[in-house]
Amino acid sequence: MILGIGTDIIEIRRIEQACGKAAFLRRTFTREECRQAKGNASKLAGNFAVKEAVAKVLGTGFRSFMPEHIEVLRDELGKPYVNLYGGARVLADELGITRLLVTISNTKEFCVAFAVGEGADIKYEV
Repeated sequence: MILGIGTDIIEIRRIEQACGKAAFLRRTFTREECRQAKGNASKLAGNFAVKEAVAKVLGTGFRSFMPEHIEVLRDELGKPYVNLYGGARVLADELGITRLLVTISNTKEFCVAFAVGEGADIKYEV
């Protein structure tokens, strides 16, 4: 059952400029995200858009957790997936979200991400 959806779009140039500051990188991306991106602004912008989309799935934005608590990685085929930590993990558990599906698309200037949070079917008594 779908428990939440979220989407985000971001200008790659904005993330490229922000990543020029080490503090932004540290508080936004995990070491593994940075390692996988290898400084590629488009990949980092896509990751940031996923973080925003997942925050919308959770329904709170970044209130009870930080962007680094949503880790966006890619498998061996390049498919993005998400690991949750800290407050993001706690909130997902409270909401009953057991699976997050994400996708990223980009043009030369923009990245867009979409996220879906799934959980167990809820049986209602009538």
